[in-house]
Amino acid sequence: MKIPRIIYSNWRLNLISWFFKVGGFTFFPWIVLREHYRDDPRYAERNKITTNHESIHIEQQKEMLVLPFYIWYLIEWFFRLFLPGNAYRNISFEREAYANQLNINYINSRKFWAFLKYL
Repeated sequence: MKIPRIIYSNWRLNLISWFFKVGGFTFFPWIVLREHYRDDPRYAERNKITTNHESIHIEQQKEMLVLPFYIWYLIEWFFRLFLPGNAYRNISFEREAYANQLNINYINSRKFWAFLKYL
């Protein structure tokens, strides 16, 4: 697995944290994480898990050639707003990433377009 490019930046994350505070996001080819993930040893495990979660999104974006990923993500989020449950957590990309974020070796065994299993 290639190590992703990680940026630690609270102000970038605060720009997108309108409804709830996010710990990280992926904007291909970068992963942006909260600064305390890097600076505070109490967050070492959370940093590893979040980095793995966001690395799954990097793989999803690569296989969809980046722009279609964002279009699909927004369309799916919009439709899930009208369904029961949390729209964000029920997006297929997020379901795959959350289901496998604790498996550090997941990316090495991940099948092409694996997110479809989570639709």
